[in-house]
Amino acid sequence: MRIEKDYSLKQHNTFGIEAKCAQFVEYSSEAEAKEVAELLRNTRVPYIIIGGGSNLLLTRDYEGIVVHSACKGIERHGNRLVCGSGEVFDDVVAQSIEMGLYGAENLSLIPGDVGASAVQNIGAYGAEAKDLIRSIRAVEIATGNVCVIENAECEYGYRQSKFKHDWKNQFLILSVEYEFAATFEPRLDYGNIRAELVKEGISLPTAQQLRNTIIRIREAKLPDPKVLGNAGSFFMNPIVGRQKYEALATQYEGMPHYDIDADHVKIPAGWMIDQCGWKGKSMGRAGVHDKQALVLVNRGGATGQEVVALCQQIQADVKQKFGIDIYPEVNVI
Repeated sequence: MRIEKDYSLKQHNTFGIEAKCAQFVEYSSEAEAKEVAELLRNTRVPYIIIGGGSNLLLTRDYEGIVVHSACKGIERHGNRLVCGSGEVFDDVVAQSIEMGLYGAENLSLIPGDVGASAVQNIGAYGAEAKDLIRSIRAVEIATGNVCVIENAECEYGYRQSKFKHDWKNQFLILSVEYEFAATFEPRLDYGNIRAELVKEGISLPTAQQLRNTIIRIREAKLPDPKVLGNAGSFFMNPIVGRQKYEALATQYEGMPHYDIDADHVKIPAGWMIDQCGWKGKSMGRAGVHDKQALVLVNRGGATGQEVVALCQQIQADVKQKFGIDIYPEVNVI
């Protein structure tokens, strides 16, 4: 178990925000996770559990304990992979394809750790982590017991899970078991995947070709956090009633949308933010990416409070123009 005091979190958040925590604790095994659980049970100091920091916005120094997993390892069991919570999720996607296991291609290049995939239910291009997750192995902090949590217990929804609400900071995730398909069935009807494949002269992509295409699309739209601090998509795409969407569609010709069911429609938050004139604009040292309005960026030295102020102004403008509330996907500390 690794313990550091007065620890800088700059390398643990992709926004590149300068912030410290009073104590940083990292576990790399089941035994160490049990030690950490005991430490947390016996302290009155507040604590948070983080992953790779790709979905985190720090607005201040944290006067408590930050817990991080360094559990590694990827083990194959038939069509399943059991992956340590500290593994990089995109490495799992890459390895699954190499092993002839399919279903994660559309999730390529999503930043973050394996543990966070189970907490956040990460998703992109019509796929979500919940489609692959079979179970999660974790240490319950309150008891120190190791438990296996099945997918159905997690109450997964769009960018949601029980880990974000009822179970928040109650488990130290050790590993996630993903179940893949043995046969590749490409999902090409989301976003501009088909258009990009046509540009590349590909009609029936292999899994690797689809992964490469998804990576190119993401790299063209999303800034590298090592160059320009960001947390990827900052806002969740709102889901509205069909009647609301149809009323807006009469005002805004060509308004993009994705049907959820007969009564609900998802509207891209990035499109609405762009319509409000925010793409490429800044407030102080925080700004909106010039290629993807869904992404807020640190233009250099921005504080978390500056990013929050920009977020709130964007929310107000979208609400005023469209009558729709948009909410951050990012966890604000």
